[in-house]
Amino acid sequence: MRPEPPNPELLKWAIVAVIVTATTAGELLQALGMRHQGEIHDFRPDALGSVGAALVRDRYIIASFCAMAVSFFAFMSLVSVADLSFAVPATAASYVFETILAKYVLGEHVAWKRWAGASLVACGVALLSI
Repeated sequence: MRPEPPNPELLKWAIVAVIVTATTAGELLQALGMRHQGEIHDFRPDALGSVGAALVRDRYIIASFCAMAVSFFAFMSLVSVADLSFAVPATAASYVFETILAKYVLGEHVAWKRWAGASLVACGVALLSI
């Protein structure tokens, strides 16, 4: 007996959840890695080479790269089963989570305009689910 195929709508939202989670994790890890590295002041080629060499060895940057790769391949999967006009706005939910994590994990000051923008994005994603 063949197993029943998954619900296409449920599959789309499951892939969106993977993309949002991986993108949010990737962006957060990238910010942590760059904070660990510090601000770049010297833009000479040899200095940038040193920064690049340090970044490819940084655990946060490596983890960020892996998370973003998961996000990329999940997005390729999503656009194979859903319209691009659904995929792009639905995955924008990562902006909401990134704003929350920027405030509570990274300790950033998030002004009311950014909260308003994140709220509007959340409303847009909610409209897609109807």
